[in-house]
Amino acid sequence: MNLQDRLSMVEHRIREACGRCGRSEEEIQIIAVTKYTTMKTVEQVLLSGIGHVGESRTKEAQSKYETFHPLGTWHFIGHLQTNKVKDIVGKFEYIHSLDRLSLMKEIEKKAADLNAVVNCFIQVNVSGEKSKQGLSPEALFSFAQEVSRMKQIRVVGLMTMAPYELDAEATRPVFRELRRLRDELNAKDIFSYPVQHLSMGMSNDFEVAIEEGATWLRLGSVLVGEEPIQARDA
Repeated sequence: MNLQDRLSMVEHRIREACGRCGRSEEEIQIIAVTKYTTMKTVEQVLLSGIGHVGESRTKEAQSKYETFHPLGTWHFIGHLQTNKVKDIVGKFEYIHSLDRLSLMKEIEKKAADLNAVVNCFIQVNVSGEKSKQGLSPEALFSFAQEVSRMKQIRVVGLMTMAPYELDAEATRPVFRELRRLRDELNAKDIFSYPVQHLSMGMSNDFEVAIEEGATWLRLGSVLVGEEPIQARDA
């Protein structure tokens, strides 16, 4: 199955999921997760009309961005080390992994130097898995208060990763809780604007995520396929 066939299949599944929960397809944005893929695949993705690509390793992200950045919108979706912020801010339009004060301060500092505003998702570890990054749900609101004081950071949404489940239905409570946290965050009026988006749903569970309110899907293998890449430690 080629990229266009996979995209058509994904779009069909999105339509079906939206139909089940009474949502419009226009509410859903696809991010093609291109980590571990070749330069050729990244180019094919961007030329296919998808438009949004997600990378999670700074070295790979930089080389792909330098080559293809005029063609799309770039999302950094992985854990971001503070010493790598300088390589991402000013290039990637979205950061999906804001999860600690030190990172917040570094993004603010670098963005101020560039006179830029960075769109960020606050990452919440809803499932509580030790292997996953992100704030605990209990820490979200105090952290959001700190972020609200930043001038160069705009919080556009919340992000989470659900546990990998053979039965996607088992991920539903995680996605439902992130939506509840987003709604509570807005009810508290911590920010002077509504926090609209939910970055949640991956290849194995995106339909459930849509049914629970996802607006940004991060899709890797189901969309771009799987490629054997030698240099996976970049």
